[in-house]
Amino acid sequence: FQFIYPGCGYGGSCFPKDVQALERTAVQVGYTPQLLNAVEAVNNRQKELLFQKISDFFDGELAGRTIALWGLAFKPNTDDMRAASSRTLMEALWDAGARVRAFDPIAHAEARRIYGDRDDLELCASADDALDGADVLVVVTEWIEFRSPDFDEIREKLHHAAIFDGRNLYDPQVVNRAGLAHYSIGRRAARVD
Repeated sequence: FQFIYPGCGYGGSCFPKDVQALERTAVQVGYTPQLLNAVEAVNNRQKELLFQKISDFFDGELAGRTIALWGLAFKPNTDDMRAASSRTLMEALWDAGARVRAFDPIAHAEARRIYGDRDDLELCASADDALDGADVLVVVTEWIEFRSPDFDEIREKLHHAAIFDGRNLYDPQVVNRAGLAHYSIGRRAARVD
């Protein structure tokens, strides 16, 4: 069941490669793999969804914003960032002029290897550190340590009281009671009244 929940896209080395290989094989034998084409298209669209939600939140004005990002790996318990949703999001944020303060329990070295030293990327020592000076929080990887955060502390640290939950980790009502807007995947936005 862990793979059938809505989220901000899948990544890694195996599943994306296997879907693409099946697509190529089907085409080579003269078959149009409509379902596989749709899987690829939906996954690519899902990877862009968080950026669109953040951009809409700021009315398209992302230049100068700082985004806290929790989770760089394509899934928990690995440092693998191949085809990770975090990469699509960060690159779109940078293109829009935003900065990223990111934390991942083990993928820091991999992020540094991929992106090197950048003025618009700060790899933080903890999830809490990533919130310092950030406008909003985005959760991209469903690490266990992200499941029960201190929402009051998050609200106090962020410049804008909003969480973009790319893995639907949080109950929107709980997040709202803490005074934070909650934007997730496949659910209506839960704004603070």
